[in-house]
Amino acid sequence: MDLSTWKNIEFAHPAFFWLLLLVPVMVYWYISRRKKQQGVMMLSSLQGLKGFPVSWKVRFRPLLLVFRLLAFTALVAALARPQTSNTSENIDSEGIDIVMAIDISGSMLAQDLQPNRLEAAKNVAMDFVDKRISDRIGLVVFSGESFTQCPITTDHGVLKSQIMQVKSGMLQDGTAIGMGLATSVDRLRGSNAKSKVIILLTDGVNNTGLVDPLTALEIAKAFKIRVYTIGVGTIGKAPFPMPMPDGSVQTVMQDVQIDEPLMKKISKETGGQYFRATNTDDLKHVYDEIDQMEKTKVEITSYKKFAEHFFLFAFIALACILIEVVLRYTLFRSLP
Repeated sequence: MDLSTWKNIEFAHPAFFWLLLLVPVMVYWYISRRKKQQGVMMLSSLQGLKGFPVSWKVRFRPLLLVFRLLAFTALVAALARPQTSNTSENIDSEGIDIVMAIDISGSMLAQDLQPNRLEAAKNVAMDFVDKRISDRIGLVVFSGESFTQCPITTDHGVLKSQIMQVKSGMLQDGTAIGMGLATSVDRLRGSNAKSKVIILLTDGVNNTGLVDPLTALEIAKAFKIRVYTIGVGTIGKAPFPMPMPDGSVQTVMQDVQIDEPLMKKISKETGGQYFRATNTDDLKHVYDEIDQMEKTKVEITSYKKFAEHFFLFAFIALACILIEVVLRYTLFRSLP
């Protein structure tokens, strides 16, 4: 057993250490017994005895007591059962498979959410991933077309790195809500999870794509996938960055148009819910609410294994007893 193990040592029966109070009693008994065994001689003066050498056997006879006390102390420590423990956990989770579908069209660069809608959506999505420890989560991005940025996975580190790489302009511009929903359903259709969820976030109206949103809705219902929809954008007008012919970028106020009736229909018919996020705090609250509604059942069973270390102390006690016996009946045999 290395020295680092002693830092985590525990004693199963520490009450045995009360026996160490007998050590002073043993020392007192030894001293008292030695005095009784010593003979008494009346002398008028000790001056003539000062030159006599003291035998080494007399000097080292207290070693017998030392070995006896060491044996007793080691035996008490062994009875207290020193041990180390190792705790392991078995996590049993029902698991929820989740796909986050995020709109990355040009309008997601609007600055009514800080620093803009897309960056706010990415930051909140990463916070959401951190809370879903035992779930498999994937990422789909869409604008004029859709793309699986990350298949559903439990490697949340990889997922978060893929979220960070998302940017507007990766795909043809436009808002293909039907394509985004259909691709997300395709990621989940082979899932055996007890619960399958899509979180679809957009800031616009479906205006392109090969798959109609209502068709994608029917597919989601067929695979029993629950869809939460989020409309991102302030009420009224929002500041949009607009590239100018000279290469500069100007901020232009434009109307915010979100197809809320479609979003509500998709969420209602799949058993989900529609949310409107008009600012960054709203968006955080939306994901928090979804997190609360989609709780994962996790059962954790702890196993604690103990390793016994009393053998060392028992060996020390036995060794000290043997040494004392050997010395008592060999070197110190002639002494009382």
